[in-house]
Amino acid sequence: MNLSVNLNKVALLRNSRGADNPSVLRAAQLCIDEGVAGITLHLREDQRHTREQDVFAVAQLCKDNHVEFNLEGDPWNKFLDVAWDVMPTQLTLVPVVPGEITSDHGWDLPRETKQIVPVIEKAKSKGIRTAIFVDPIPSIITACKETNVDRIEIYTEPYAKAFECGDASDALSVLAECVAIATDCNIGVNAGHDLNLYNMPAFVKKVPQVMEVSIGHALIADALYLGFSETIKRYLDVIDGIVVPAPVT
Repeated sequence: MNLSVNLNKVALLRNSRGADNPSVLRAAQLCIDEGVAGITLHLREDQRHTREQDVFAVAQLCKDNHVEFNLEGDPWNKFLDVAWDVMPTQLTLVPVVPGEITSDHGWDLPRETKQIVPVIEKAKSKGIRTAIFVDPIPSIITACKETNVDRIEIYTEPYAKAFECGDASDALSVLAECVAIATDCNIGVNAGHDLNLYNMPAFVKKVPQVMEVSIGHALIADALYLGFSETIKRYLDVIDGIVVPAPVT
């Protein structure tokens, strides 16, 4: 299981004051120095956090350091132009509702299959690995096969909420079922949204087949207490099955 660090919240903090402090590029380099497998940026049309120039700069940094760059977003024209220019390692298509605070749902398959298939086909023809953001619903995972996507990213907020309520066993079982279905369809599995140092150990143990977790908000919040490098180390340790103390918040 690899860790891809989502740096949107670093960009959001920078944008709140202008200039380039904190630097998204410097944060990416710190992550790379600590041994993460990849960096994720989600480019929204309003560019309220990640900006186009961040995508180009971080993509080049990742190439120079031989780590993966995962570009997320919904398939609006300018986003796709940027994607074809930077040639990310992975293109993750995420549906967006105008005005949403954060991504809170996956693609409605098979209803929206025709909307994303042409983008998947073009990305694959360019040698870009493809992924789509989906809810942890077995029927939707089955429908992913018709998209010919390389991977899915399973939305893990339902699991995180169940964990907070004290009983995540059912949510974990659903995740395990979804991973099994995807594996049977020859689709790789990523996961993300609200994973943190508290809920990751049970997740890693239950679904070790997950290939990549993308973590942003919780990781950046933890870095306020622990420091950036120490936080990266702790997340990598949890992924490796090492139990580490979670930060006091």
